[in-house]
Amino acid sequence: MTEQVGWTGIGLLNTVLAGFIAYSIGDKAAIGAGLIGGALASNSNAGFLGAMVAGFVAGYMVVWAKKTVKVPEKYSSVLPLIVFPFFATFAVAIVMGVVLAGPLSWINTSLVAWIKAMIENDVNKVLLAMIMGAMIGTDLGGPINKAAWMAGNVLLAEGIYLPAIIVNVAICAVPLGYAFASLFHKDKLSDELRDASRNNWVMGFIGITEGAIPFTMVSLKLVPINMIGGAIASGLGILFGMYAKMPPVGGIYGFITVGNGWAYLVGMFIGAAFIGFVAPLIVNFKDSDDVEDVDIDDIEISFE
Repeated sequence: MTEQVGWTGIGLLNTVLAGFIAYSIGDKAAIGAGLIGGALASNSNAGFLGAMVAGFVAGYMVVWAKKTVKVPEKYSSVLPLIVFPFFATFAVAIVMGVVLAGPLSWINTSLVAWIKAMIENDVNKVLLAMIMGAMIGTDLGGPINKAAWMAGNVLLAEGIYLPAIIVNVAICAVPLGYAFASLFHKDKLSDELRDASRNNWVMGFIGITEGAIPFTMVSLKLVPINMIGGAIASGLGILFGMYAKMPPVGGIYGFITVGNGWAYLVGMFIGAAFIGFVAPLIVNFKDSDDVEDVDIDDIEISFE
């Protein structure tokens, strides 16, 4: 049953990806064309690359139509309902069905083959895990973190599950690290951060890296600590033998969807323990002089 749920979700990945990209660019009028483009990408083996292209084509076609198509005021309500979606769908059909169907399919097939070859090599697999784990710990929900997360998850649609597992380990390890900090160095945390560390048991269990933000805001010296912790967690998970057996679920409980689930957990907890032990030695969380000027508006909170 778990595997069936995973496969159902993965079957929708390209369609939903294209639809939301289109929506983010062209608003509601672009959603339908984006969804159609994502479905075409899946059917033509253009994969997630094709879905991304379809989303951009649909979105920007609507943007172009809004600036170009002019009608009398009394007919303006028809534009977002019929005219703009028509232009967007037509453009997606031409691009995905005629112009780029062959090239995108070839590029996607070649990329997938290269990634599969990479994760079949033990050395490359560990290196990939450490890089992706470090990316997760870099900006905690920012562009670098999301690039690694997206890379891991879009490959699910191609039947490649290991990168998503690698990412999931690091996502849990970083916030858990600051939960462990309250166990290893309770006297080095302020009352506020001690409370935040308790919340990180939940953040780590679910898999939300943003739980580490209150600690990292104290000093940017912690960024490399987060990166190393994420790299250790993902790298050790691979070294200890975790492998993909079905579409994975995030969070600590995701170990049930991973081959050698114990390796998933052990790697995660060792990476978290590194952060929890080292971070309070690098930064005095009780000293206000250690607080660096970080604008709260620059922090984007989002769920993994």
